[in-house]
Amino acid sequence: MLRTQQNARIESALGIAALALAYWLGLTAVEWAVLVLTIALVIGLEWLNTALELAVTLASPGTHPRAKAAKDVAAAGVLVGALAAICVGLLLFGPRIVLRFFGP
Repeated sequence: MLRTQQNARIESALGIAALALAYWLGLTAVEWAVLVLTIALVIGLEWLNTALELAVTLASPGTHPRAKAAKDVAAAGVLVGALAAICVGLLLFGPRIVLRFFGP
């Protein structure tokens, strides 16, 4: 996945950065669980999207409106997961970053 899919590399790098930030900010055990599940969700959705794209391309090598629609819907699923991950990140990290840099 990481060798062939640029988005998977980006999402993995962001996930690792989020884990490092979580360690630095001292997240609680429950917050760690939410973060790890969120990262796993986004990476899992990316893998499913890639699998679907490969299967659709194999089944329909030419351009077909339904093949395009299937790929678009799968990509939209990843986008929804990524947007949800951003919201989770803001909720987990936002208050701690404000406190760390701007004090109480």
